[in-house]
Amino acid sequence: MTTSETPATGTPSTGTSGAGASTTGLHADAVRTLSGWRPADPDQEQLRLDYLEHLAAQPEGLYRSCLPAHITASAAVVDPEAGRVLLTLHPKVGMWLQMGGHCEPGDRGLAEAALREAVEESGIPDLVLLESDGAPVPAKLDRHLVRCTGKDRPENTHLDVQYIALAPAGAQALISEESLDLRWFDYDRLPELTDHSVRDLVARARQLTG
Repeated sequence: MTTSETPATGTPSTGTSGAGASTTGLHADAVRTLSGWRPADPDQEQLRLDYLEHLAAQPEGLYRSCLPAHITASAAVVDPEAGRVLLTLHPKVGMWLQMGGHCEPGDRGLAEAALREAVEESGIPDLVLLESDGAPVPAKLDRHLVRCTGKDRPENTHLDVQYIALAPAGAQALISEESLDLRWFDYDRLPELTDHSVRDLVARARQLTG
């Protein structure tokens, strides 16, 4: 999930995730994914390079224990046939966001983490990530400040890798415990409580699936 983008921050310290070999696999996948992705937008290209710099400095830089920044994964769940997007009302942020969150030790890659979060939070089991050349590909990147370690703790930075998840036509969503509300919105009628990052992601999803 995402809020508004913020300036770059360093990543001088890291915790221990206990992920073992799966950490190495997830880290390698993230490096491959971001190394192979080439956005046309110069701001996105700079973010891509910043993410890779973070990964080069932090072997466990995809886990919430890595502070003050770590990579996360999210997905805009869309029903292209109906021209709608599924958004969740996040209980901590109080805004409508796409599905997403922290990577877990069992995730084999960024795309898998994004899809897992999307399925868990949407209640739609048969989501499929948008692909290019036969493999899931990020739609955009977003860097933003959050307090995922607790509301009384300092802000840290999420380096979010955002995908597009395709839902079957007419898919019925099922709200999870992680959400205050879960609703489909027409592309042209997004709720007021969304930020520019969510709107940019929806616009990108619309462009790529239209």
